[in-house]
Amino acid sequence: MSFDPKRRLSMKGMLAGAAAITAAGLSPLTAVAEAAEKPYRVKGNINHSVCQWCFRDMSVEELCVAAKAMGIKGIDLVGPKDWPVLKKHGLESTMCNGAEINLVDGWNEPKNHATLIKNYSDMIPQVGKAGYKNLICFSGNRRGMDDETGLKNCVAGLKKVLPLAEKHKVVLVMELLNSRVDHKDYQCDKTAWGVELAKRLGSENFKLLYDIYHMQIDEGDVIRTIRDNHQYIAHYHTAGVPGRHEIDESQELYYPAIMKAIHETGFKGYVAQEFIPVQPDKLASLKKAIQICDV
Repeated sequence: MSFDPKRRLSMKGMLAGAAAITAAGLSPLTAVAEAAEKPYRVKGNINHSVCQWCFRDMSVEELCVAAKAMGIKGIDLVGPKDWPVLKKHGLESTMCNGAEINLVDGWNEPKNHATLIKNYSDMIPQVGKAGYKNLICFSGNRRGMDDETGLKNCVAGLKKVLPLAEKHKVVLVMELLNSRVDHKDYQCDKTAWGVELAKRLGSENFKLLYDIYHMQIDEGDVIRTIRDNHQYIAHYHTAGVPGRHEIDESQELYYPAIMKAIHETGFKGYVAQEFIPVQPDKLASLKKAIQICDV
């Protein structure tokens, strides 16, 4: 993921092509539709999604039009105000947000629990009523906290809202983020830590968001880790390493093999593209990423 403003430093220039077409007299939606070209028929082994913040210079409506034409089934990291737009286009809110405080103040700190419990108690029923499943959450930064204390604090807080999540059939999904490059001091920065938290909570309504980009940076061994821990993973994010850009031949991960491994685990959730495009045609980059991952 995510949607913290500090992570979004490379957004300038998005939709330059669409803007040029618009200036020539076409509407933004027409520009997006033309950029998306003819619909792409996906194979059906991977459920594709895309993170809205990576294309935030587009309206949610424009992104929905383009995504639909590429065989994408949903949009990640949108809240209730945008759900009607997604429903209009027959797309899912594949990872809901809006209950978290931010990335650095999370469940590992008891002083955050009162706010988080209120936020999640308000949001969980909304997610369930809308027919969605996944709601994101974060560990927060360590600030000198050891791993065991962080685990105990997260368990104590999350147990207060898990019964509500179970009632509404909502899964609280904690994202794994790297602490070496992008999110220094973040506590849930290793798969083993997240898996241990899931084991201690012992609920099918708490799982992990395995961000392939982040975990390549912090621990590597991506395919083995996925195979060994897939039962604790509810969702995946992609991006190229290094740089968090396109997942094409310009970066070090071989996404077709990773997607094949994910499919072989029997995964039925969503894989969301979360790269920041640097190529002039941003939608072409997105379409290529879907094709790369469509094993």
